[in-house]
This record gives sequence, structure tokens and C-alpha cells, in this order.
Amino acid sequence: MAKENKKLVEAITSMEEDFAQWYTDVVKKAELIDYSSVKGCMIIKPAGYAIWENIQTELDRRFKETGVENVYMPMFIPESLLEKEKDHVEGFAPEVAWVTHGGLDPLPERLCVRPTSETLFCDFYRNIIQSYRDLPKLYNQWCSVVRWEKETRPFLRSREFLWQEGHTAHATAEEAKERTIQMLNLYADFCEEVLAMPVIRGQKTEKEKFAGAEATYTIEALMHDGKALQSGTSHDFGNGFAKAFEIRYTDKDNQLQYVYQTSWGMTTRLIGAIIMVHGDNSGLVLPPRIAPVQVMVIPIQQRKEGVLEKAQELCGRLGKVCRAKLDDSDKSPGWKFAEQEMRGIPLRVELGPKDIEAGSCVVVRRDTGEKLTVALEELEEKLPELLEEMQREMFERAKAHRDAHIWDAHSYEELCDIAANRPGFIRGMWCGDQACEDKIKENLAVTSRCLPFHDREQIADTCVCCGKPAHKLVYWGKAY
Repeated sequence: MAKENKKLVEAITSMEEDFAQWYTDVVKKAELIDYSSVKGCMIIKPAGYAIWENIQTELDRRFKETGVENVYMPMFIPESLLEKEKDHVEGFAPEVAWVTHGGLDPLPERLCVRPTSETLFCDFYRNIIQSYRDLPKLYNQWCSVVRWEKETRPFLRSREFLWQEGHTAHATAEEAKERTIQMLNLYADFCEEVLAMPVIRGQKTEKEKFAGAEATYTIEALMHDGKALQSGTSHDFGNGFAKAFEIRYTDKDNQLQYVYQTSWGMTTRLIGAIIMVHGDNSGLVLPPRIAPVQVMVIPIQQRKEGVLEKAQELCGRLGKVCRAKLDDSDKSPGWKFAEQEMRGIPLRVELGPKDIEAGSCVVVRRDTGEKLTVALEELEEKLPELLEEMQREMFERAKAHRDAHIWDAHSYEELCDIAANRPGFIRGMWCGDQACEDKIKENLAVTSRCLPFHDREQIADTCVCCGKPAHKLVYWGKAY
């Protein structure tokens, strides 16, 4: 490794030594974020925001294919409006930021800076839904929200973060539940197909569900350190919010009925998930489908006649089949290699005088470090194939890692041992009593992640905590 390459990599703490510090080093050294003078808030730099733009573009496309339209709501919520749904306001009260003055004058009513927008959408729907002909309403907004977190970490938990929040209204409970599950599956497919990140799909327990919801569904991903990350949620509200806000419509029989609602969201914490699922000790590793730059062309000895011109021509050609960029800076090749690796760019193309003479170039994979010699005239065909191969293999590696870190616990003693010594998901039966859930969380710092959709195996007849009869399989884990 070139001297400058080694110097840049040494700036990252090894993930085996200190995973939390490794994560912080990567988000800083890869120039995804910078710290702000506003405590608990981050500045998302161009490299980080470009990833979010790709997430936004792809999710937005998928939403619209299901009939969803984008809207935008105010960022302020009057206190009286927030308090209309009791469970909802109690769930968010500890994290709410309040505006009490407009200029120098006290406000007649406090305004909440939105932690989420259920109440705003409900107030809106109450005014625009009158008849069954007005349903369904399938709306989404892209915005930021504020939650006054006590402990923060870039992307994973900050006081202001970016997200999308979908809010739909339906004529029947069945339609609302169908939409809730549809959006959860859309999230799961997006994570697996675009982020190369395998997820567990399931339902949250009563204790862990969203405040004010009848049911909350989740996708849970496993990070490299064995901790879980809730990566997207979809909530079935039933008609609870509709009753609190008097959102009613006249049905085909001219009878007044309450609407049924859903809400679903994903946030910038997905960028943190990408880092912790795929990153390594050289920095970020981006799945090709989400990478803002998929191929970096690096000229070698670029001051020699014809090298830079050939690299420019090559980059122009590649730009027609992938997202390609040329690094024609005056940094040394070794530094450029290290920088490309740090930023997680999937492929680099090395082109020097000897390569040009031979009619070929060296292509290096970021995920495995494999080097391939490719004929220049074959690049437009070979690189897209290579990017798809990388995408597939990154998912397969992440899935293999996750599956190798799923453990079964049949007793409380076994649960304690696994929680203390084996990072990952723990499968264990549960009797359904919240007291057991609370005990596991308090004693082991392990929470119920979900009751999985696609894994209903009865691995034991008794609860992993209390020993009473149990029929619910739960994925437990330590989480971010």
C-alpha cells in the first residue's frame, strides 16, 4: 500500500477495536457529515446528501407506482391540535420542542415543532374528506422533523433529521391494513434490492408499537456489530385518530362512517445502516445501486502526453452506462485510491501509459479488492455487469452474516448467556405478558424487535423468560 494510502486508512479506528469510534471516523473521513454549532444536529455534506437523494428518488418512484402523491404540511403544530389524540401526545411529549414566542411577543398558544405529522394530516383530512368518493387519500411528504433526543449519533439519532412520512385514509379497516402491509413490503424490497441489506419483516409488540396505533409493522436489519436497527415502520391506526379528529365520510348508503388511517416512514438513519452493514476498516462500501458515483476513473502519470485526454474520453463513454467520474486532481495515485476506498465508490478504473498502449485498463472492486484487466473497448459492457454482480454479492454476504448471527434461546439462562456473549438476533418464545418483555429489557438491555412474518417456528413450548406456555416467536436483540 502506498504511504499516503496507509496514512489515510490509519485515521480510521479498527471496527474490531471500537465499533462506535469506527463508525464516527467513517462518517467524518468519508465527508458524509460535519458537526454543527447546534448541539445534537448535523450538517449533511454533499457526499452524504447525494446518498439521501438517491434513496429519495428511488423510494419516491416506488411510492408513486402505488398511487401515492406528495404534499407538504406546516412544520408547526398548535398545542391544542397535538393534544387531541391522548396516546399519541403522551408518546411524543418527552421529545417535543416548543416555540413560545413570535419575535419578542409571547404566542397565545404554544407551537410544537413537528416530531411527526399525524395531527396535521388528520386536521387536513377532516376538511377535505366528505364522501366515499373522496377516498382513499394516499399522501406522502418529504421533510425534516425535530425530536429532542438526549443522546445523539450521526444519522442514527439526531435532534433534527430528514425523512418521508406517508399518511393515508381509507373507507374500511381492511383497506387500511392492506396498505400498511403493502408499504412495509415496499420498504423491505427497497432495502434488499437497492441497499443490499437483508431485513426481518414483522409486527411490533404492544409495548413497542407507535403511540396511537392499533398495530405497528417493522423491518429490522442486523448491523456488523450484531446490533439491530429498526429501518422502516408502517402503522395501522384503525379509526382511533379519525374519532379524535371527527374525520367522517358519507358511504354509499348515505350513512356517516369514520375513516381508517395508516402512516409509514423511513429516515436518514438508512445511511447509517448502509455504513454499518457494508463498511470495513478502509471506510465506506456503497452498494452500486445507491452509490452517487459508481465508477471513479483515475489516470496514472496523467501529466504524460495523452493520458488525461484518454481518461476524459473514457469517463465520457462510461457516463452513458453508469454514474462515472474522473479524478483529475493533482493528488498522487495512492492518495486517490485511498480516497476512493474511503468514500466507498464501487469501482475504480486505473489508466496509465502502459494500459493505453495495451488497449486495456485495471478495474478494482471496492467490496473485495479484486483487480481485473479489461479491454478498453469492452468497458461499457463489462462494468454494468460487474456492478450488478457486486450488488448481488454484497447482499449475499450481508445475509450470510445476519443468518450466522441468529441464535435460539430456549430458557432464561440460555437467553442471558447469548445476550452477554453472542451478538445478533435471538429467537425466543414469548407468553405475551409485558412483564416478561420489561424484565428482559431491564436485566439484559435486550428488546423485542418483532414477531416475524416469515418465521413462525415453535422452537419451544414455553416462554423464554417466565417458563409459562408460549406460542409467539419473537426476534429479540440489542438495538440502536
